[in-house]
Amino acid sequence: MPTRILPAVGDADAVRSITTLLSQLPDAEPVAPVVDSTQLVDTLARLAAESIDELPEVVVVHERIGPVPALELIREVALRFPAVGVILVTSDASPGLFQAAMDYGARGLVALPLSYEELASRVQAVAQWSVGVRRHLGSGGDVFTGVGGTVVTVSGAKGGVGATLTSIQLALAAQASGRSTALVDMDLQTGDVASYLDVQFRRSVVDLAAITDISPRVLADAVYRHDTGIALLLAPGEGERGEEVTDRGARQIVSALRSRYEIVVIDCGAQLSGAGAAAVEMADLALLVTTPDVVAVRGAKRAVRMWDRLQIRKAEETTVVVNRHSRATEIQPQLIQKITGTAVAGTVIPANFKELQGAVDAGRVHELDSRGAVKQALWSLAGELGLVKAAEAAHRGGGRFRGDRGAVSFRRRREGGG
Repeated sequence: MPTRILPAVGDADAVRSITTLLSQLPDAEPVAPVVDSTQLVDTLARLAAESIDELPEVVVVHERIGPVPALELIREVALRFPAVGVILVTSDASPGLFQAAMDYGARGLVALPLSYEELASRVQAVAQWSVGVRRHLGSGGDVFTGVGGTVVTVSGAKGGVGATLTSIQLALAAQASGRSTALVDMDLQTGDVASYLDVQFRRSVVDLAAITDISPRVLADAVYRHDTGIALLLAPGEGERGEEVTDRGARQIVSALRSRYEIVVIDCGAQLSGAGAAAVEMADLALLVTTPDVVAVRGAKRAVRMWDRLQIRKAEETTVVVNRHSRATEIQPQLIQKITGTAVAGTVIPANFKELQGAVDAGRVHELDSRGAVKQALWSLAGELGLVKAAEAAHRGGGRFRGDRGAVSFRRRREGGG
């Protein structure tokens, strides 16, 4: 059986060199190269959604791939697609880099300039390893075989627009529908998830920031299991410690969570940090919460433009959620969509703070009245975004979902289908 090899190379000259050599390998079947980290992960996710057998046995990652650094990309591929063997192509063949590549999940390293013999040897060994892993996965073992959970980031156009409440209710809806769910407070200096849920826990996201290999046991020690079943990874109690969570640390944390939970909701707050930027870049769904007033909508427009300038995320890949909406409001969702250039969620959250005040003050927002308009809208939003298993699962959590029809229409918008 031919060995399918997917090159991930951003440099045009390197693409030609690598694909030419790969095409000369015996029983090799090089597939069309991808030019950046995003395209690589998207391609693998699409193939894995069809079947694990559709995945290439070998991925060759060039050291100059971007925008995600090569080692970080290798870690994400290793966590999300454990049956794919990754080879790093690099000009630095030092023992230090070799060890680092292995620690990040690579199965081999090939030095530049490329040697046919060395490349052939590495590809053959990694392909055999990949086949062995797939045989094991097919035997019914408990090794994680999915493409990874869905990561949703929730950011605020400015402070106080409701990003934290939105994050919590989306996570509650997903968990109530039967999906294993993690909620992460990545608002590192001013995060309020613990206060909203009346939780006191000494561990935080900082405890994972410096760990290069986040094992399931280490992850379990850092999360707090809430009474609702949600796994909470909280912001540090001392805001100054938030600086310890680098963008690299955030990528490792998000990848580890994605490999263990079906849904990962991340509250990024309103201030963009390196960690928050990394989370937004990695997210399957990036939500930006705004209220329908001039200041907040201007903040949403600034955030979208900044994300685009920093190459974090394009406007059309971002979805705005309108909170505290009323029909009498002059600024309606259609105008917000035109101003920001983003998609806008079909579900709007009504303005009814009286419904929320008691639960917020008591730190019991997970006990919002299921008959309330705000909770019903937020759980309908979860259905629209495809975060719940089925509409009838709402009965388990006391909320209401709009159902699968909303989720399908949202996916069509993302895919450009109208």
